[in-house]
Amino acid sequence: MLMTKTNIYLLLFALTVSLYTLSSCNKKNNVTVTVHKEDVTAKKMLQGIWINDDDETPAFRVKGDTIYYPDSTATPAYFQIFHDTLAIAGGNIAKYKILKQAWHLFVFKNQAGDEVKLYKSDDPSYKSFFEKTNYAASINQGKLIKRDSVVVYGNDHYHWYIQVNPTSYKVYKPNYNDEGVEVDNVYYDNIIHVSLFNGASQLFSRDFHKEAFSGQIPQQTLKQSILSDIVYKGAGTDGFHFLADICIPDSPSSYQITIIISFSGKVKLKV
Repeated sequence: MLMTKTNIYLLLFALTVSLYTLSSCNKKNNVTVTVHKEDVTAKKMLQGIWINDDDETPAFRVKGDTIYYPDSTATPAYFQIFHDTLAIAGGNIAKYKILKQAWHLFVFKNQAGDEVKLYKSDDPSYKSFFEKTNYAASINQGKLIKRDSVVVYGNDHYHWYIQVNPTSYKVYKPNYNDEGVEVDNVYYDNIIHVSLFNGASQLFSRDFHKEAFSGQIPQQTLKQSILSDIVYKGAGTDGFHFLADICIPDSPSSYQITIIISFSGKVKLKV
């Protein structure tokens, strides 16, 4: 089970409320609510590895109440089947109309309205596509990165130091796979430390999380982004300039924020 019981109960409530039908009447408001129960048989029929009929590539594997994808960055997702609807819970609850279902056949409409035809495979070699222990990817080398240098400005010697620390903090980015199914790609974020010294005196020392740039980046963009790197750019009359790169993984979208550290150690951010 990949979700907590609380999250599952909330999901069940959201799905059942959205799929209810009205009929007959009751004593209070002349309306009764009939809730579609989950189709347990349909869920059993969906167990196994499913192959795209068009190109013979694995689409997903179903085990229990979880769908697994062959993409190493796509997180497994909880699902349910109600009547003719497949509901998958990721960052959003995505629903797909089921056109045909049998023990070895599954046909549905993706979110673009295209018909997707899958067949179940008993070939054990396909299992290797889903045997992953890590469903998150890093945007850099996935290891500690250290940089430092000495800068002469005026009559003083300054020393800056940057350390990129990979973390286990996950960033979820919704995407669509080859079958047109919405999946959550998962990436690791970074924490980046910046220090600045004037001789032996420390002027500045701070760990930067991506939330430090919430005033410069729209919240929805920041939610899907990671703090990729911070690099030194130079010194001027206003202080030392560093450039922070906040980007959405596997996308050309990114923000570059200038971090200005003054000679007194005060910090200012500028897009």
